[in-house]
Amino acid sequence: MNRSEFVDSVARRSGVPPSQAEALTRAILQTLAERLTAGEARDLGEQLPRELRDDLCQAQGGAEPFGLAEFIQRVSARAGVDATLADKSVPAVFKAICKEVASEEFHDMLSQLPLEFPDVREPVGARAGAERRPQVAGRDRTTPDAGRGRRDAPQVVRKESPR
Repeated sequence: MNRSEFVDSVARRSGVPPSQAEALTRAILQTLAERLTAGEARDLGEQLPRELRDDLCQAQGGAEPFGLAEFIQRVSARAGVDATLADKSVPAVFKAICKEVASEEFHDMLSQLPLEFPDVREPVGARAGAERRPQVAGRDRTTPDAGRGRRDAPQVVRKESPR
């Protein structure tokens, strides 16, 4: 996917013209760069279209601890739109990121965000050739800790029933 296809995807999902979708996409990526660790922003950016990479890879230090409301406010100010449109556009950009990057990388991004952020994972098998992370106990985003950052959580093993 190139920059134009990425932005068009955001425009379709958020219902805004492509020029506005580009401003929103850039604002969301820049704000995401402030929220993620520099290493994670760089890792994620490496899988995005080259023209969008700089917006995400600008992160220099550690992640700033702010929630979704502050995220929306920053996006709104950067893109020059109202908070309602900024809020509506975040899931559209996250979905475009989800379709563009490896499942593991998208999971790593979400693991650095509070639970209040939209979870827009694709259903298993939706992206051809992409490996899906196995279900892990504690990763249900409705639980308080949601397994954030827990690499040692036990895997859930499901046995098929005989037919």
